[in-house]
This record gives sequence, structure tokens and C-alpha cells, in this order.
Amino acid sequence: CAIDDVIVAAKQAHAHEFIIDLEDSSGRNGYQAHVGERGVKLSGGQRQRIAIARVLLKNSPVLILDEATSALDSEVEAAIQENLYSLMQGKTVIAIAHRLSTIAAMDRLIIMDAGKIVEQGTHEALLGLGGHYANLWAHQSGGFLAKSYCSPGTYDE
Repeated sequence: CAIDDVIVAAKQAHAHEFIIDLEDSSGRNGYQAHVGERGVKLSGGQRQRIAIARVLLKNSPVLILDEATSALDSEVEAAIQENLYSLMQGKTVIAIAHRLSTIAAMDRLIIMDAGKIVEQGTHEALLGLGGHYANLWAHQSGGFLAKSYCSPGTYDE
């Protein structure tokens, strides 16, 4: 693909800013710099942003995202999430995530526990069930402590 397409994808993945500052031991800069086998010279978040840029370029009808934004800070994740959601339109997406905020907007969530499907539905429907997903959501969004903790030394069962 053309370098212009690569740059657009890198900007959408918030990778362009660090790519232009790259320099390798042979003096190559920016998009020409070598970053080692599997990006060994990049941070986890940088490697993740490069992977997201590659997904944006590929435009595959099926996407498999395994913890796609786990190494990103919340601010960068929020910025990239919008681009990922637009990329997902009209595609089949299998997303594996422990950070539930990254998958809450999906059409259908399948919740697994110990290798078995325990719940499925939309975010809202699963919250309404008050089951496994709702407990995980409350825990991650701060509601778990607010509901469970009464006062020092006592807990709501």
C-alpha cells in the first residue's frame, strides 16, 4: 500500500507521533526505521498501536481482537476506540477483553466462565440480568465497592 495510506492509518491509531521520532542504529528515521524483530525495541503500547494501524490498513471482513487496547492508557484508548468502532461497522468481530468498557458497545456479548457460555446479550440486557457480567461491570466501574462496603470492618452480603 502507499505510504500515504500507512500514515493515515498510523494517525488513526495514534502511532504517527512516536513513529516520526524513531531512529535506528543505522540512522534510519521515522517510517524507515527498523524496530527489531516483532517490534522488540518498542513499548507494549507502541506495538499495540502499530498492530491497530495494520488492522486499519487490512480492512478484513472478520476481525479478531485479543485485548486490543490493554497496553494503552485510558486517554489513548478512548481516542483509538472511536476509530476501531468505525472500522468494525459491517464486519464480524470477535473481541476478547477483560476491560469491559472496550466491548460494551458491541451488538452481542458472550460471557464465558471456566470455558462455558454463562450469559449472552447486549450490554444493557446483561446488566439487567444482574448476573456474572453485571457483577464484573460493577466491579470495574467502581460500583462493587460502593455496594459491598458499608463501613470499616463490615460488608454487605
